[in-house]
Amino acid sequence: MKVCRGVRGATTVEEDTPEAILKATRELLALMIHLNEIDPRDVASVLFTTTQDLVSQYPALAARQLGWLDVPLLCGHEMAVPNGLPRCIRVLIHWNTETPQHAIQHVYLREATVLRPDKRLAGAYDMEELRAWIQQQLARWRAQNPREEVHP
Repeated sequence: MKVCRGVRGATTVEEDTPEAILKATRELLALMIHLNEIDPRDVASVLFTTTQDLVSQYPALAARQLGWLDVPLLCGHEMAVPNGLPRCIRVLIHWNTETPQHAIQHVYLREATVLRPDKRLAGAYDMEELRAWIQQQLARWRAQNPREEVHP
């Protein structure tokens, strides 16, 4: 029986630019999707948050660029906690699945690994294969949205 589970992820960027935010978010989402075998038809919604020092682009656009056109997406800012991790993008996917909670792989990349050191990736993942998949999704996005700007 399917139940709604949360899949968490976070990453950081070096600078507040649309290109940096979209690239990092696409990489994070792609890894979350592939490691957990998430089908967008089973996603109830996704929440994206950024620290208050990131304002140049909505990270949810990265999900649209990866083909999540029918999934409800929402962006917001994290609380301004003193000494919090700067330039951080967080994601919470609400996923209808039969996968038990303990088997879900949460993904923390770059400097965000300090947020949950207990959730380190179990094994290596072929990042070249992942980047190739991202490029395929971007090509589809460009074909469907020729007037939209895509930041590589």
